[in-house]
Amino acid sequence: MKYECIVVGGGHAGCEAAHIAAFKGHKTLLITMNIKNIADMPCNPSIGGTAKGIIVREIDALGGLMGRIADISHFQIKMLNNAKGPAVRSLRAQADKITYPKNMLTALKETKNLEILEGTVEDIKVENNQIKAVILADGQEIETKTLILTTGTYLKANILIGDENNEGGPHGEPRSNFLSDNLKKLGFTIQRLKTGTPQRIQKDSIDFTKMKEEHGDQEYYTFSYDNEPTYKINEQQKCYLLYTNENTHKIILDNLDKSAMYGGYVTGVGPRYCPSIEDKLVRFKDKERHQLFLEPESMFYDEWYLQGFSTSMPKNIQEQMVHSLKGLEHAKITKYAYAIEYDAIDPLQIKPSLESKIIEGIFTAGQINGTSGYEEAGGQGLIAGINASLKLEQKEPLILKRNEAYIGVLIDDLVTKGTNEPYRMLTSRAEYRLILRHDNADLRLRELAWNVGSITEKQYQNTLNKKIKMQEFSNFLNQTKISKEELSKINIHVNASKTIYELLKRPDFNLNILKDLIEIPFDPLIQNEVEIAVKYEGYINKTHRDIEKMLKLEAKKIPENIDYDKIKNLASEAKQKLKKIRPESLGQVARISGVNPSDLSVLAIYLKKEYNKNE
Repeated sequence: MKYECIVVGGGHAGCEAAHIAAFKGHKTLLITMNIKNIADMPCNPSIGGTAKGIIVREIDALGGLMGRIADISHFQIKMLNNAKGPAVRSLRAQADKITYPKNMLTALKETKNLEILEGTVEDIKVENNQIKAVILADGQEIETKTLILTTGTYLKANILIGDENNEGGPHGEPRSNFLSDNLKKLGFTIQRLKTGTPQRIQKDSIDFTKMKEEHGDQEYYTFSYDNEPTYKINEQQKCYLLYTNENTHKIILDNLDKSAMYGGYVTGVGPRYCPSIEDKLVRFKDKERHQLFLEPESMFYDEWYLQGFSTSMPKNIQEQMVHSLKGLEHAKITKYAYAIEYDAIDPLQIKPSLESKIIEGIFTAGQINGTSGYEEAGGQGLIAGINASLKLEQKEPLILKRNEAYIGVLIDDLVTKGTNEPYRMLTSRAEYRLILRHDNADLRLRELAWNVGSITEKQYQNTLNKKIKMQEFSNFLNQTKISKEELSKINIHVNASKTIYELLKRPDFNLNILKDLIEIPFDPLIQNEVEIAVKYEGYINKTHRDIEKMLKLEAKKIPENIDYDKIKNLASEAKQKLKKIRPESLGQVARISGVNPSDLSVLAIYLKKEYNKNE
């Protein structure tokens, strides 16, 4: 058998990679250890969240599946940070743990040029430093021109609960025993990482009356720009808020040495921004309580997810911990929390295209690159699938810049800075977040998607039509004046008539104020985007000036064959980092930790002297 693209792993990265490669017309094979685990949600059954919801929007804008599937698979959705500025707002949906994977599998099966095979990839065949084939556990050899590895947490995975250490992936399933060792033989640097998941609680053993109800928003939302809402606002499922307490903390701290993490049983490095509950108590000793959520996993069974209570304590200690929480005094734990450690590669060994620097034609995406989260995985999988396709088409890769997408920030951070712990996307990581908003991902990315062939003509035309409507609304704001007499009726006092555009510059004014004075014949989504653009125009213009400076550095490319040892006055640490990372531009150099501004100047002068003498 021969394929143009093989994707190994059916998690969120693998689904996006396989779908987009096949969508672009390439004969694609998705190999997964268990077809029932395609798009599995072994941790929190949610899609989106702070910063992550923006990534889902970007995945949709670029032609991916995650947003579309989430829209038809959730039972609660809300906009986070709605009371804050537009730069930090993002959607989060509670997805049904049964429905979401089922809908994803249906979408993959309906994708032309895509086949799915159950099997375990144990080795890779390479000739002349190029990928040639994968070798399965049964000895079967399958040829391919490109390979995308999206192995999640299955590479030599161990499940840890207290001093229990069991070989296996999520749900205790068989792990991949040989692939990471064989990648190491090919020159990949392998590191050990850790993540974890909290307990599942039987619904009828929970006293919800002792907790605060958390409802979905009373406004319709979709992740996908192409979907209409299919849910009913008033039929959304409730989640519940609760807190740890003094007794909880005492139980944990008294038994800290029994935790797999603090007892010395864990060798992998855990995620700093999604720590276990015992890690939270050690790091944040002054906090009297920590926030937890109870969330239903599915409408098809009665297990609830105890969000924020991840731990690797022994089972008997977990019982005490859970029973110390208000409303869970008599809780029945149906699945104990555990830590899982697994092999991953050093992301400094991949290019911004997500193609390996080690073997041509091998791409990597998701947790194998050192990230955590379904959304981070999906974004990488999509880019890996697009770029594997572009490589087959002998075209330049799609490299998203930091000013274009959160996915661009994520990948740039990985390939420029590396990571020795599971990387999680945060709004604070994006220096241009004011223009990387939830509402404008289609305006930012759909033209790029159209140019690389990852969306349909209808999707592209819808975005062009939206731009026209936005311009029409902007003209409306500039041309429509409100008299000072009318404005005084709503306690806006001015000396003369003002255009709506001028009024929007005022901190005490928004379009909702006008609803009793004037009819605005434009879609609310169009109104919202243009209002943000007008109200934050000064900040946005400043951001674009900063971007121009960054792009000038990005435009100064570094030759692949540069010999850093020949550059005088370059600090030894900078030289070491540059030789390891092999940055592609001066912009990337500027973001490498350990490379100082003086090193950047020395390198810039050297490049101008040796390579751009006529500049």
